Amino acid sequence: MGNKPSIYQSINRRRRGILLLAVAATVFACLLDLCTGSSGLTFGEILPLLWKGPSAGGSQGAIVWRIRLPMTLTCVFVGGSLGLSGLQVQTITGNPLASPYTLGITAGASFGAAIAITVGFTLFGLQWAGTAALAFLFALGVSLAIYALGKRRGLSTSTLVLTGIVMNFFFSALKEFLQYRASAEIAQIIANWSFGSLGRSTWASASVAAGILAASFLLLFGKSWQLTALTAGEERARSLGIPVDRLRLQVFVISACLIAGAVGFIGTVAFVGLVAPHCARMLAGEDQRYLMPLSTVLGSFLLLLSSTVAKWISTGAMMPVGILTSIVGVPFLFVLLLREEG
Repeated sequence: MGNKPSIYQSINRRRRGILLLAVAATVFACLLDLCTGSSGLTFGEILPLLWKGPSAGGSQGAIVWRIRLPMTLTCVFVGGSLGLSGLQVQTITGNPLASPYTLGITAGASFGAAIAITVGFTLFGLQWAGTAALAFLFALGVSLAIYALGKRRGLSTSTLVLTGIVMNFFFSALKEFLQYRASAEIAQIIANWSFGSLGRSTWASASVAAGILAASFLLLFGKSWQLTALTAGEERARSLGIPVDRLRLQVFVISACLIAGAVGFIGTVAFVGLVAPHCARMLAGEDQRYLMPLSTVLGSFLLLLSSTVAKWISTGAMMPVGILTSIVGVPFLFVLLLREEG
């Protein structure tokens, strides 16, 4: 009995070590992303420019502080939002194949954002705010539909994924219809945005994405023990006095906010919300106190790597990051499907 506390403490020390390594890797990925671009910069050039702050003069200072740093920070916060929302969707559905993308939540948010772009909808005079607002409304609608389905007994993981596929096709068809009816200029904007482009990143997008992620993380982290208990099964969670239905509804609403922020700023980015939580779970187990921050950090890391590779591959215009995440995510989903069937 005396060894149990020490074993538990050693497991937690290992988890903390993994989390610190993930944070260090993400910081390195940030620097690598800042160095990569059409005008290549070295670490030795980037670090002094960052140290000088926005007052750094010259063309290199302008490139880093006006173009690359807002793009990199948006990548960090949007990737973290996708990783965190993906983890919580998997937790409350009890479905390892669930993610905002595979369940159609991202497709719903994308359609809402496409409506905002087509009609020029603004909120407080800001187009990005109007885009994010409509994305949230449609993401919330899809989330509530999934919540209603999830209350049905005996709903299998494959059925839930098939429902997500139907949602994806439905909202993708509606978005294509909007593109068909829109002017050539608006249709091109929607097409580029649909692939997940970081080219529109600004300090405003980075700041708002950071605020959404921070607020959502704090709200979810306060429910970490309830979410951990839910992974052990719905009946056990109810026996501990956890209001499961209310918890699921709250988490769906918070996840819809995270997805709306991500989609509203850079467009559709697939599979980060599926890959990051699985990698985090393999490294940290089911304890949400460690799983939640690790999934968030890994989401940022994956999107940063995608951004860096996109800059390496493409010359001139940057390749949309959503293309790369889909190339990696589809085989990953296929492997998970085979594992579930096995």
